Amino acid sequence: MRSSRLLSILLRLQWRGRCTAADLAAEFEVAVRTIYRDLDALSAAGVPVHAERGRGGGIVLAAGWRTTLTGLTDQEARSLPMAGLASAMRDVGWGVEAADVQLKLLASLPPHAAANAGRVAERFHVDPLPWYHQPEALPLLPELAQAVWEARRVRVVYESWVERQERTLSPLGLVLKGGLWYLVACADGRAKAGAVRTYRVSSIVSLRVLAAAAQRPAAFSLAAHWPASVAEFEARLMSGRATVRLSPEGLEILRATQPAAAAWALRTAVPLQGGQKTPGWITAELPTESEAYAARQLLRLGTEVEVLAPASLRAAVAQEAAEVARLHRAVKGRSKP
Repeated sequence: MRSSRLLSILLRLQWRGRCTAADLAAEFEVAVRTIYRDLDALSAAGVPVHAERGRGGGIVLAAGWRTTLTGLTDQEARSLPMAGLASAMRDVGWGVEAADVQLKLLASLPPHAAANAGRVAERFHVDPLPWYHQPEALPLLPELAQAVWEARRVRVVYESWVERQERTLSPLGLVLKGGLWYLVACADGRAKAGAVRTYRVSSIVSLRVLAAAAQRPAAFSLAAHWPASVAEFEARLMSGRATVRLSPEGLEILRATQPAAAAWALRTAVPLQGGQKTPGWITAELPTESEAYAARQLLRLGTEVEVLAPASLRAAVAQEAAEVARLHRAVKGRSKP
C-alpha cells in the first residue's frame, strides 16, 4: 500500500511539477505528517525531492529528473483500452495520436499483461451516445480543442436558444457529456470563477482563434467546476414540483425516459389505497420545468399518470390533452390539415 502511494506521489510530482503536502494528503486521504514521512522515504531512496518555502512554494523534484518506474499492474493494464475513449479523441482530432500512444503502452507491457489488455479491447466497447441519437457534426471541434490546449482566446458566433451573438471567449476546457461536447469558458474581460459559462460546441457557428492568451480564473479546476455546474443547472431547471398519481407502468416509462425523475418519485412514493382499481399505484412528487414543457413531458406517460397539484399544471395537462384530441379527432372527408 505504501509503496504504491510513494510511486503515485512521485508520478504526480513529475507530472504537475509542484504539489503541496496538504493537496497530496487530501488526494490519498492520509495525514499531512504521513506525506512528509513518504517524502523522507523517497529522499532516502535517492529521489531528489525537496520543499520550497514561501508564496507559491510546495514540494518539487529536481529540474530535469525523471523516473522510469512506470510499470502497470495487471488491473491497470486491463483498463488501458478503456482509458482513451477513442471516439472522443477522434472528435477533437487526436485519434491517430491516441491510438499510437495506446499501442506503445501495450507494447511496453509484459506479455501476460499485454494479452489481458488486448482481450479487454476485443470484449468491451464504450459508446457514449444515448439510444436513437446520432453523433453531432462538429467541424470546429478540433480547432477549438487546439485553442483550449494552447490557452488562446477565441472569437465565436454562437447561436443560443434566444439569438445569435458574436463573443470573445477565454476557453477553460472541453467536456463530453452524454455524447455531446461542451465548451467551458469565460467571456472576454470576466476571468473570475463566477463568470464561467458553458457553451454547446454544436451551437458555435464560426470560430476564429486569436493570438491573445486566454484568461483563467485563479485556482480554477475543470474537474471540480463541472459537477457543481451540472448540479446547479439541474436544480435551477427542475425547480418546480408536481404531486401525481403514478401507475407501475408509468413508473417504468419514467425510468426509461427520465431516470432522475423516477428516482425522485420513488423517494417520495406513498402507496395508493384504492383496492382493485389501482393496484400498485403510488402518490409521488416529481421535479418539473416550466408548466408548458412539464405538461408535454407528463403526457408521454399517457393514462398512467394523473396530476394532483399544482392546479395550474393539472389544467395545463388537461388543455394540452384536449388540443391533442382535437387535432386527431376524426373528421369525415378530411384526411389532412
